[in-house]
Amino acid sequence: MQGKPHLTRPLLLGSGLLVLAVLASLAFGAEALSAQQVWHALVAPSGTDADVIVRDLRLPRTELGLLVGASLGVAGALMQTLTRNPLAEPGLFGVSAGAALAVVVGIRLGLAGTVASSVWWALLGAVLATALIFVAASRLGRAGLAPVTLAVLGVAVSAGLAAITSAFVLLDTRTLDGYRFWAVGSLSGRGDGVAGQVLPFLAVGAVLTVLAARDLDHFVLGDDLARGLGVSLTRLRLLGVVAIGVLTAAGVAACGPIAFVGLLTAHAGRVLVGSRHLLLLPLCALLGASALLLADVAGRLVTGNGELQAGVVLGLVGGPLFVALIARRRIAL
Repeated sequence: MQGKPHLTRPLLLGSGLLVLAVLASLAFGAEALSAQQVWHALVAPSGTDADVIVRDLRLPRTELGLLVGASLGVAGALMQTLTRNPLAEPGLFGVSAGAALAVVVGIRLGLAGTVASSVWWALLGAVLATALIFVAASRLGRAGLAPVTLAVLGVAVSAGLAAITSAFVLLDTRTLDGYRFWAVGSLSGRGDGVAGQVLPFLAVGAVLTVLAARDLDHFVLGDDLARGLGVSLTRLRLLGVVAIGVLTAAGVAACGPIAFVGLLTAHAGRVLVGSRHLLLLPLCALLGASALLLADVAGRLVTGNGELQAGVVLGLVGGPLFVALIARRRIAL
């Protein structure tokens, strides 16, 4: 019983960080608002400029950041566990790139005009990209499943899919107009109701994650030991792959390809709680939401009157981290 407060403390810290990130997202931007102005806008709006800024501009953006950041954080932790590869992350392993390519195809065919319809295309692309990576890895034998080799395969698949996507958008103006809306990865300009459109898909991903969580603790011990403990590896991998696909697809359809959220949060989460997935996964959800919101806030503040997209900010932070992880070869889960 004495260990429980120690184990739950990271969740309390993650919750506190998320509260601060939400407040920052509502208060900071081209026009900084006081805590009193934010509170007034949320509790007793009267139509002031501050009320309009908070309720019409920043609140929908914050809600979307909460959902997408949490989903990408959980997807990253799931992907690292299922591949037993701490370098795994949907944005780096081609999953996001596959989802983006599929959405572009949907736009080109006139079948992905809304966020809700885009999610189905993104889900198809995410699943196919994941399958492509594992098929390529299996052809290399045991060496193909090594962390660095799998990471290189993921980067190569991402680059190839991104090239095909570029060919699509450059050859068709209408597709380019639809694609550039979210290609960089951003919370801004997504329109009203986007969070509500992706929420059902994220809920499905969350349910699948909960169903898989307990068995994941046994899975990291190795296939043979996991089977001995009664884990169905086929069922677990199927649940995990579908959960990763749904969570990533919803995030990509809503905000565009955003990399490094899963990498950053999964590593931070494992430092705090280890591989206890019933704690790790909710902690990654909290940290993922916080990371995306804070990146969005940083992008609003660093350029003065302009705005740096959240995907760019995360790339500036996550890129050096990815290189450092490979250089230090700290690749054990």
